[in-house]
Amino acid sequence: MSTEKCFANGSATPGPVPKDHIRLYSMRFCPFAQRTRLVLNAKGITYDTVNIHLKDKPDWFLEKNPLGLVPTLETPAGEVIYESPITCEYLDEVYPEKKLLPSSPFAKAQQKMMLEHFSKVTPYFYKIPMGRRNGEDVSGLEAELKEKLAKLNEDLANKKTKFFGGDSITMIDYMMWPWFERLETFELQHCLDGTPELKKWTERMLEDPAVKATMYSTDTYKAFYKSYVDGKPDYDYGL
Repeated sequence: MSTEKCFANGSATPGPVPKDHIRLYSMRFCPFAQRTRLVLNAKGITYDTVNIHLKDKPDWFLEKNPLGLVPTLETPAGEVIYESPITCEYLDEVYPEKKLLPSSPFAKAQQKMMLEHFSKVTPYFYKIPMGRRNGEDVSGLEAELKEKLAKLNEDLANKKTKFFGGDSITMIDYMMWPWFERLETFELQHCLDGTPELKKWTERMLEDPAVKATMYSTDTYKAFYKSYVDGKPDYDYGL
């Protein structure tokens, strides 16, 4: 697609997905959609992006995905896949070059278990900033987040590897990264204090070409999230 601007209700339906492409329905600042963007970039897959206005979704998008969630993938055959871990696993299977998931069933299961554990971490990235905004005491929530991040730090220390699946980046690193990229935006950087291995991991991740290709500056994220909490999300911020 020639525009990064979001498609709202009433917008024209995009044309069919070109042969040898895959289409990603996304939102520029969504961490879940960023997972899929990271995998598409890491694997060098040719794709086009249609960004969706999540507060005013086009009917044609809801026909493709009745849940109206991003990320959603669509193939030239009109097949539709959604839910971020499912889209990423699908891409890894369909495009076997540069596999991101391990081939061993046990190692793959380990990554899925780690992802399940991490799904209990992500809510803090919303609960803490919203609590602060409402003038609540969030020290208890911050302590819980620090404890969960300390556990991830311990995992890395025990494995003695650079990344969570070994000495090179694998799927689990990309699944977790979008929230670490937003730590500063949510003023949660201090929750990494006392997690030296995790800090080193974030530094290594920042060197990755797929991470560099999909990230925004903290200032851009802050501006978007401010518009979001004010109830008027500016999905086209900076365009």
